[in-house]
Amino acid sequence: MPRSVANGPGERFVVWTQGCSLACDGCFNPETHAAVGPARAVGEVVAEVLATPGIEGVTVTGGEPLEQPEALALFAREVARAGLGVVVLSGFTREEIEASPAMTAAVSDVDMVVAGRYNRRLHLGSGLRGSSNKTYWARSSRYTEEMFLRLPEVEVLIDPEGTVTLTGMVGGLR
Repeated sequence: MPRSVANGPGERFVVWTQGCSLACDGCFNPETHAAVGPARAVGEVVAEVLATPGIEGVTVTGGEPLEQPEALALFAREVARAGLGVVVLSGFTREEIEASPAMTAAVSDVDMVVAGRYNRRLHLGSGLRGSSNKTYWARSSRYTEEMFLRLPEVEVLIDPEGTVTLTGMVGGLR
């Protein structure tokens, strides 16, 4: 999605990854769980991001971005090198990420990770945290928790053909 204001600070490009083995009960994006579908080269997605004028950064969500750690590492490095901020939403906890060399490398150029499994009983749906157990892991000083708390919970986008897309923390609307 080339522009969003509900998926991180500022106007952002949003990338959804395909594939998630965590399958959290009540997940907002269950259609992204199967690890099937058309594949896109990292360079192709980077080029699309960099060709989008006026964006502050990119948010990578899923599915589970850290189940593709090499691709995420390459993507984040190239986007950060271009001066854009990078936010990653993950179902893995900070401890799980830090315990995995591949996952740790994948977030080395990321500014903020919103980490932890979605827990339906702790539904929150604000600040890009679907549930209150999810944590902010600032990996740079670019973004603060307060910036995320000011995000709109839901964004409604209507394209020229009339297709309506809801994005943000829309789980409570389903």
